[in-house]
Amino acid sequence: MAGQQARVLVFANQKGGVAKTTTTLNLACAFAESGHRVLAVDLDPQGNLTMSQGVDPDTVETSMYDVLVHRTPIRDVIRSREIDVACASIDLAGAEIAMSTMIGRERALEKALAPVIEDYDFVCIDTPPSLGLLTINALTAADKVIVPVQCEYLSMRGLIQLQNTLGMIRENLNPEIEIEGILPTLVDTRTLHAKEAIELLEENFGDRVFASRIRKTVRFAE
Repeated sequence: MAGQQARVLVFANQKGGVAKTTTTLNLACAFAESGHRVLAVDLDPQGNLTMSQGVDPDTVETSMYDVLVHRTPIRDVIRSREIDVACASIDLAGAEIAMSTMIGRERALEKALAPVIEDYDFVCIDTPPSLGLLTINALTAADKVIVPVQCEYLSMRGLIQLQNTLGMIRENLNPEIEIEGILPTLVDTRTLHAKEAIELLEENFGDRVFASRIRKTVRFAE
C-alpha cells in the first residue's frame, strides 16, 4: 500500500462499558497479524488501550494531549509494541477545555495524522465514552465508524444521539463519514431480552449490524 493513505476507523459509543476498547484492540491486532501496518490511537483519558500494550499512561512524558493541544508531532507519542500505539495520558481529561478556544479545533487530530497516514494500512481510534470534542476530532478524521453496542435498550437509544452527531459532522466537517457497522457486545444469548435487542437493531440498521457477536462471560467481566 505504498503511497496510499491508511483506512481510518473510529470506535465510538458515548456509553461506557460496551467493550469499545477491547473491540478496538482486537481488530487492530487482527489487522497486524494479517500483515498490515497498524496504528492505534488512544483518545480515552482512561488509557486502557495504552495500558494493553504495556505502557503506563501515568508515566508517559508526552501523549495525545500534547499532540492535540501543543501540536507535538504524533510520531513523538507512538510506541511500537504488538501494534504501534499513540499513547493516552490522564491529561487528555483536560484536552477539551484546553482546545475550546483553538481555531480549527475539530480538525486537530486530522492534521496530526497527516504526516504518518501513508505509513500505515489501518488507523484504529479508541474514543472516550462521550460525544465531546475528542470524539468529534476522531469522527472528523475517520473514514468509517464502528459502534460497539451493549444489547440493552438504553444503549441502543444512544445510537440515535450518535447518528445525530454524525449528521452534523457530515454536514460541516467530514461529508464522507459513515457507519461501517454496529457490533452487538456483552450478548447473553440465554435471555429473550438480548434476542429482542438484536432484532430491534436489525430492524433499524439492517445489514449494518455485524453478524459477529461478543458474548457476555464472567471471564470478560473480571
